[in-house]
Amino acid sequence: MSYYEKHVFFCTNVREDGEPCCSNHGAQEMRDYAKKKIKALDLNGQGKIRINSAGCLDRCGEGPVLVVYPEAVWYTYVDKEDIDEIVDQHLVNGKVVERLKI
Repeated sequence: MSYYEKHVFFCTNVREDGEPCCSNHGAQEMRDYAKKKIKALDLNGQGKIRINSAGCLDRCGEGPVLVVYPEAVWYTYVDKEDIDEIVDQHLVNGKVVERLKI
């Protein structure tokens, strides 16, 4: 069994050359928001859910992006409401949010 039930990676990469990157879309703020929400729901820790930052996930044109493992489901998002939907539907209830899936 995996250490975590689900592991969520938010691309928070910063590109100094002006190329598109997730950081330009508030990725760090959204990652921090998701982490705080998971903690508030008491869903963090061993056997539960882990929210992490990741370097470039190489999908900048579709960003900002996050990926949920072990399902390997990739999402894009715009705001906290999208993050809420991913947390509530996918992470809590196990249902992929098709409208945000990439």
